[in-house]
Amino acid sequence: MMDQPLWQPSPDTIAAANATRFIAQVRDQWGVDCADFQALWRWSVTEKEKFWTSMWDFAGIVAETRGNAVVDDPRAMPGARWFPTARLNYAENLLRRRDDTPAIIFRGEAGQRVEYSWRALYELVSRMAQALTAAGIKEGDRVAGYLPYIPEATAAMLATAAIGATWSSCSPDFGVGGVVDRFGQIAPRALFVADGYFYNGKIQDTLGKAREAAAKIGTIERTIVIPFAGPATALDGLPGATSLGDFIAKFSARDIAFRRMKFDHPLYILYSSGTTGVPKCIVHGAGGTLIQHMKELMLHSDVKRNDRVFYFTTLGWMMWNWLVSALACEATLILWDGSPFHPKPDILFDVAEQERMTLFGTSAKYIDAAKKAGVAPIETHDLSSVRTMTSTGSPLVPESFDYVYQRVKKDICLSSISGGTDIVSCFVLGNPIGPVWRGEIQSRGLGLDVQVFDEAGKSVVGEKGELVCAQPFPSMPVAFWNDPDGKKYRAAYFERFPGIWCHGDWAEITPRGGMIIYGRSDAVLNPGGVRIGTAEIYRQVEQVDAVEEAIAVGQDWDGDVRVVLFVRLRAGRKLDKQIEDEIRARVRAGASPRHVPAKIVQVPDIPRTRSGKITELAVRDVVHGRPVKNVEALANPEALAHFKDRVELAV
Repeated sequence: MMDQPLWQPSPDTIAAANATRFIAQVRDQWGVDCADFQALWRWSVTEKEKFWTSMWDFAGIVAETRGNAVVDDPRAMPGARWFPTARLNYAENLLRRRDDTPAIIFRGEAGQRVEYSWRALYELVSRMAQALTAAGIKEGDRVAGYLPYIPEATAAMLATAAIGATWSSCSPDFGVGGVVDRFGQIAPRALFVADGYFYNGKIQDTLGKAREAAAKIGTIERTIVIPFAGPATALDGLPGATSLGDFIAKFSARDIAFRRMKFDHPLYILYSSGTTGVPKCIVHGAGGTLIQHMKELMLHSDVKRNDRVFYFTTLGWMMWNWLVSALACEATLILWDGSPFHPKPDILFDVAEQERMTLFGTSAKYIDAAKKAGVAPIETHDLSSVRTMTSTGSPLVPESFDYVYQRVKKDICLSSISGGTDIVSCFVLGNPIGPVWRGEIQSRGLGLDVQVFDEAGKSVVGEKGELVCAQPFPSMPVAFWNDPDGKKYRAAYFERFPGIWCHGDWAEITPRGGMIIYGRSDAVLNPGGVRIGTAEIYRQVEQVDAVEEAIAVGQDWDGDVRVVLFVRLRAGRKLDKQIEDEIRARVRAGASPRHVPAKIVQVPDIPRTRSGKITELAVRDVVHGRPVKNVEALANPEALAHFKDRVELAV
């Protein structure tokens, strides 16, 4: 800890901030005078119905009706229903403007630059929505996107939401298995796919994988192909295939007939990491997503009308869903598709300067990689427009805080943020009117009763424990798909502490009211900030003939986490380069490049419980030199010795 903050907002910054205006509104509306952001947080969780009412008003949410009730059964967790009589449409709130200023600016690694005005975006969404309706897509149907980070992806999602259907997406680097594991569960009727994408100077095919995946999914009736990487590829083998141009050709832009639906109408289906099987399908409601995102963007990130907001993400990460909601703040989205280091290491800072970015959102891994690459934009770029830098995906280490303030920009609000797919938002994040302390997340989310519990379920400050949320909040999942009795949903978050959301992060609340997150407290791998389920790796590795069995763990390494795969090979086989190459190729093709293990190590046996389950947590503890708890629960505890002090893991 340092005695002095790394950054303090100026009086002018505080005066101009959305949070300052919101505090004034709370004073006028409820007669409550919150002295600072921490006081506002305390009020927001004590008077959560008043807080969310104020947030609705401050955001100017467009709705047919809000209704008088803020929350039904406010203590039920899960079970509370927010704004139960409200009727709204998410897309309508994001398409408030129809002028000729930019709504989306797209930049790609191959040098592309495309700009969509608010008017052009609205018109494209209008034509897409009409075409989807004409294709028979209706309220409650699922529409899937297997797409790079292009403007048409945002338009396709908005068109889907406008007509009351439900959107779900994967990034194009997912292999066939990863796509089928996700979309195969939700039975989409329509699929948007690009003809390819660019990464690290190469064109990657998408349509071949889409053909194979669509055949296995079996429910897709229409495939809409968006030209992007070119040249044009034959569309044969894709069900009901058409180009985007042909799909919308006979529809002229007109006023969109937004379907206003209940607050918790399914907007998105996102996916868990698939640790113990196929990924869980997490359903998020339109109203909860909207009001939570607007709160985080406006109050925690200080996004204003005409700001230019960027996040380095993909359609397979919930930060894409988060970024898109900045349109509801009437801000411009800046998109980047491709490698963040191609064609040059500081390309994203070029984009920041050229497009006058105001919020630069990225991952902790990117910041660390930029540091190691010697990128120093404070010396080479004009970043005067950038007020905020946000970092998520994994904990931002103190040295990365130093790097940002020494080599990127001195006068910037560096907001480390953390939440997840589970809530399509954040539990802890920035405070634009408060100081930034080295290695520390600034604030708990307004309206979210975030605490840290010790093993006994007692709330603690200044001690490590489980990050929990003790009261309901609007962006909790509506449900899990194919979980009619809610059993999977309750098991995922509420078994550890009944009636309390347990998120699975190992964290500490500081005396200042900030947060330090030390990583995941479960077996989910987290290399580069991307949550990876071990089951997704196993499904691919077990297809390699030489492999009998495998176990994957995350090893803390160089300020991040790397995936280590231990393999038990068939009798008489010895791990060599050919087997390693086959394993990596299989994982890359069937899951994604992010799933590929950094280290592959051969072991003669793998520890398992008495019920036959392999024990990832025990192996992870041995790898890190920690004592293993509950050794008596193992059927073969002697196998742990094979993972201790492995020389392969010292480099």
